[in-house]
Amino acid sequence: MSRICLLLVASIAVLPVVAVRAQESGTAVHKVLFISGPPSHDYGAHEHYAGCVLLAKALEAGMGNFETDVTRHEWPTEKDAFENVDAVVIYSDGGPGHPAIEHLEQLNALAAGGMGVVCIHYAVEIPKGESGNQLMRLIGGYFETDWSVNPHWRAKFTELPEHPVTRGVEPFECEDEWYFHMRFLPEGEGLVPILSAVAPESTMDRPDGSHSGNPYVRLSVENGEPQTVAWAVERNEGGRGFGFTGGHFHWNWANRNFRRLVLNSIVWTAGGEVPEQGVPVDRVDLATLEENQDFEKPADFDTQQIRREQPDLKDALGSASGKDDDGQPDR
Repeated sequence: MSRICLLLVASIAVLPVVAVRAQESGTAVHKVLFISGPPSHDYGAHEHYAGCVLLAKALEAGMGNFETDVTRHEWPTEKDAFENVDAVVIYSDGGPGHPAIEHLEQLNALAAGGMGVVCIHYAVEIPKGESGNQLMRLIGGYFETDWSVNPHWRAKFTELPEHPVTRGVEPFECEDEWYFHMRFLPEGEGLVPILSAVAPESTMDRPDGSHSGNPYVRLSVENGEPQTVAWAVERNEGGRGFGFTGGHFHWNWANRNFRRLVLNSIVWTAGGEVPEQGVPVDRVDLATLEENQDFEKPADFDTQQIRREQPDLKDALGSASGKDDDGQPDR
């Protein structure tokens, strides 16, 4: 039976760490290390720590043979932090402040031994050049400035490929800051597009800039080319990687398909067997989503506005009547 244990380690140099343990007698245990970046945006966005804890608990609850550690706001410094880790999940800001920049040699050494790597949202962006090439080798692709873009848009995923990470995931649509026109490994190097959608013309409303637009992406959108926003890779040299560009809005973790896809990817990347129906996912209510966020809830926080702007989350956030779709009161 799963056991949730919160382990707080306090010191000047190391921020608190949440350790989530899952054990099942007689079953090989897969270990996943979540690395959450520092506080970033306002309440409800880029909630790296809250998102990592939510995913870690869901992974433990759904998969009896997984154990997880979640570091809070920085790269783990303990000597044994990566010991026996089957996959590392990085959910953080990126660019020149990417937490992995100074640790790419360490990641590459671990990946060479078969460790999987998952990057979520801004963590798929790292400066182009050697850092970008290394991250691309680890997860199959990355956000390259002056090539990739980061608009907010409602992506409609109408078809999903047959792959372990899509098990139990149904076609869905979701509003997020879906990055696209990524820089990917060449064909034949194990890359599989997982989520792709045609970006609307509105994604090109901004002038050209390092993250907003360039002639290459404008032509791609004009031609109606599907844009890949999540992908998986089996590295030729061994090990697996996964990139997921969603995750700007913390509320989107309430979307079962959105959350299951990422959980499946973590299981697969760690070398585990994804269940035929995918990792089991329970309903996540608003109270759960509000836990562990980096910022205080604003006095004028409007849950109804979230419901209006993101109707696909109604099941989790409740309807305007104060009851969820299953008739239960809002929590």
